[in-house]
Amino acid sequence: MLPISEKTIRSSFVNASRKEVTGLTLPADLDALDWEALDFLGWRDPKTTRRSYAVVPTLEGDLVGVLFRQAEASPRARTQCSWCQDVTLPNDVVFSATKRSGKAGRNGNTVGTLVCQDFECSRNVRRPVPPAYEGFDVEAARLRRIEDLQLRAASFVTEL
Repeated sequence: MLPISEKTIRSSFVNASRKEVTGLTLPADLDALDWEALDFLGWRDPKTTRRSYAVVPTLEGDLVGVLFRQAEASPRARTQCSWCQDVTLPNDVVFSATKRSGKAGRNGNTVGTLVCQDFECSRNVRRPVPPAYEGFDVEAARLRRIEDLQLRAASFVTEL
């Protein structure tokens, strides 16, 4: 992912009011982020519990910002993130819902997904996978996981 500015982040949101966009708390130091190791920018709002944000590049290169609200109830069993689909998750996965954009969102229509609580997906897919068989190309599998994460995240935001 290419570095993005605060102004670009704020202008990318498709399902938040101007008041919500103005009041959102951005990550502490955008310049310190390792942008090459990110497939999307995701963070939790430290001021508002159960609120998080993600800015995801689409396949066309546009940025789509999404405001999520985490469900109050936690899943009963260990769940798998819909975006990174990592089976050895070192973190919690939560159900997060978001309003659809435009008229559908104003009418109360929402869509939800199971996603890593602190958006560790980019880090999860970059971990080397254990070889499945002799001659297994670990690096090719890692690259395929990165591409799959990018496709799944982009697909989610284009459905808004």
